[in-house]
Amino acid sequence: FKVNTGCREAEVCNLRWDWEKRISELNSSIFVIPGLFVKNGEDRIVVLNDVARDVIERSRGEHPDYVFTYRSLPVTKINNSGWKTARKKANLVHVRVHDLKQAFGQRLRAVKVSLETRKVLLGHKNGDTTTHYSAPELKELFEAANKVCDKNCPIQYYLTDSKSCRKRSKQLCQLNTRD
Repeated sequence: FKVNTGCREAEVCNLRWDWEKRISELNSSIFVIPGLFVKNGEDRIVVLNDVARDVIERSRGEHPDYVFTYRSLPVTKINNSGWKTARKKANLVHVRVHDLKQAFGQRLRAVKVSLETRKVLLGHKNGDTTTHYSAPELKELFEAANKVCDKNCPIQYYLTDSKSCRKRSKQLCQLNTRD
């Protein structure tokens, strides 16, 4: 989910169903995270590309309030034993949780998404109120977010661990966006 939305760890852990807003004109939905739960203090729009939407739909109905849960309780952190096990199995032991957000930004740039659109999709401070996007603007954001889902556009990028960067060169990784 993080590698397809650019959300920060706290945004994923705190994501709530009542923050989901239906966009009927686009037959889709977005999440509007209140500024209280966002690093820069501004409300943040989370646009769901096809992969992220699939993740959300698989979580629907699991908990009445929180989107991501484990054993019926809200997830409180991502960097846990499950994350460490998954990294090891994928041979990505040097990948940090925050690298997934950075990877989303790198993938957007690689498919030529504009800086302005990348800022919105990554939740970077832009001074706008995110709840005032029109349907055409949201359509553009959905299209941009879905560009990174294209299997015919292989994108390679570096995912690093700051400790390993000092000791050896960066590890080149290919992430499968469908996993």
